[in-house]
Amino acid sequence: MNYIGPAKILEKRGEYFFPANSCFYKNPPQIVRGSMQYLFDQDNKKYIDFYAGVSVMNCGHSNPKIIETAIEQLSKLQHTTTLYLTQPIVDLAEKLSKILPGNIKRTFFCVTGSEANEGAMALARLYTKKNGFIALNGGLHGRTHLTLSVTGIPMWRLDDNLVKEDIFFIDRPYSPDTSYEKAMKKSLKQLEAVLKEHGHKISAMILEPIQGNGGIIMYPKNYIKQVKQLLESYKVLLIVDEVQTGYGRTGKMFCIDHYGVVPDIIVTAKALGNGIPISTFSTTDEIAKAFNSPSASTFGGNPAAAQNALGVLDYIEKNHLVERADALGKLLRERLERLSSPFIQEVRGAGLMMGLQIQSNSDKLSSAEITDFILEEMKDLGFLIGKNGLNRDVLAFQPPLVISEEDINAMVTALEKTLEKVYLTIKEK
Repeated sequence: MNYIGPAKILEKRGEYFFPANSCFYKNPPQIVRGSMQYLFDQDNKKYIDFYAGVSVMNCGHSNPKIIETAIEQLSKLQHTTTLYLTQPIVDLAEKLSKILPGNIKRTFFCVTGSEANEGAMALARLYTKKNGFIALNGGLHGRTHLTLSVTGIPMWRLDDNLVKEDIFFIDRPYSPDTSYEKAMKKSLKQLEAVLKEHGHKISAMILEPIQGNGGIIMYPKNYIKQVKQLLESYKVLLIVDEVQTGYGRTGKMFCIDHYGVVPDIIVTAKALGNGIPISTFSTTDEIAKAFNSPSASTFGGNPAAAQNALGVLDYIEKNHLVERADALGKLLRERLERLSSPFIQEVRGAGLMMGLQIQSNSDKLSSAEITDFILEEMKDLGFLIGKNGLNRDVLAFQPPLVISEEDINAMVTALEKTLEKVYLTIKEK
């Protein structure tokens, strides 16, 4: 195949895309092929992927075992509608009921995380007969009007005309200026105050068990447990958004398992499809009864997506990817914490969802500029890593769970050299 190359793609993006579309790199490659934890560009240069399409490719790029499952289904039946009876979607729902937390059993299938979060919020309103929501500053929940309205990252809120009535934001249990314990107490105090005044009109609180785009922020272990207790006392539901964290990413099947809490509603997407769009919101028998008006998602859980997802779950189980993420996540954390650099403030996260908070000790480059410098250098060295955070100054390590020890060691060695290069570059300015 003749590839048009990065320059031509950028030219076409500039002509035909909305200006909102952006790219991580000053000199981006054209990605043309993927194989497990590796990506290849137009010149056949190999990159080790440490971002997995933002926590999507947990089982690796073009995983042959999963592709085989998807192709077999595509050759038989690609799409009908949930108005007709097909087997893959019910087999997937049954499989999910066995791995979802606690007594969560019933699932509604959608296509995107935004759509699933919107559905989960609608379900909470139907069940509680209340309209309001509580959300955390720093959270990201989607691109629909309502999910944007509970997104607590200013750059992602799109416009100033979102839902404001009965939407209440509280601080997340994290602050760079204080301890996690103090930040947790502040957050819980704010939650209690909101519930005391407005609990009668709040249907649910929505949160990510680790804030992804918010900077890989994991909470103190007993935070969500205390949140759940407060919510229950006011008959407010807990929606846990596992769009980025689900299906082994954090060393547990679901990140909420780290906290010992069973949510009322759980939302998943991304890794369930391993590149094929599918999402879910799931709940208990009791809460599901409230969602009884006719409803459907045209492409949600269609035969091809559902059979592919079954292949994903089978691969995760047979290859022990949850346990693998836990073990390799500990190695990654240990290696990152051993790095010595004036630009490293903190290592955060769990499993193979790690964030490295970058700080600037210079007036020559901001922390965000240093982060971009690191991404560009690491790309040139053959490693693709992500960035996030409220100031876009957190390096995000979210590789496919099939990554190897050798890949991790090679990446950290390259990162160490890159941090030294940053130091020398600033010193010379």
